[in-house]
Amino acid sequence: MHIIAGVDTGKTVAVSCLDLNGSLIYSNHMKSGGEAWIIKSLRETGIPSIIASDKRTRGEMIRKIGSAFNAVLFMPKENIMLVEKRQFAHMKSIKDPHERDAYVAAIKAYNYYANKLKQAKHKAKGKDLADIDEILSKVIMKYSISEAMANKKPNRLSKKNVWG
Repeated sequence: MHIIAGVDTGKTVAVSCLDLNGSLIYSNHMKSGGEAWIIKSLRETGIPSIIASDKRTRGEMIRKIGSAFNAVLFMPKENIMLVEKRQFAHMKSIKDPHERDAYVAAIKAYNYYANKLKQAKHKAKGKDLADIDEILSKVIMKYSISEAMANKKPNRLSKKNVWG
């Protein structure tokens, strides 16, 4: 299953994963977890199509994690403010501040792609779920919907960093 992963780095690291419908499927944190723990957690959850951060500038760890999965990196145009993070976290009853930051990063990335993903799901109606998941992942990677459905290579280079 392809996922959207929000990652919070620092002394305590956290990961929150959404399916491509925007539903929270995993959230966890670990003190001194580091890059290896994040990659292991993501591998056990799914295949990240997007690695998202709540910070405007990507850190080296975010770049390495994105590279490990050949995933699109998503950073907000501006750092996400604490008030907004608390609103999102309250809706999902997320108590840990690191998991909250990771969740907000993931949901921001999902919202950035939501309309395109809905269009692709509508056009792919009638296909099995594994095919739809793969089509949605390709749309995130900048394939057109028709290219993704026909399993063709995109006619342009994929941009691996997105600021939404």
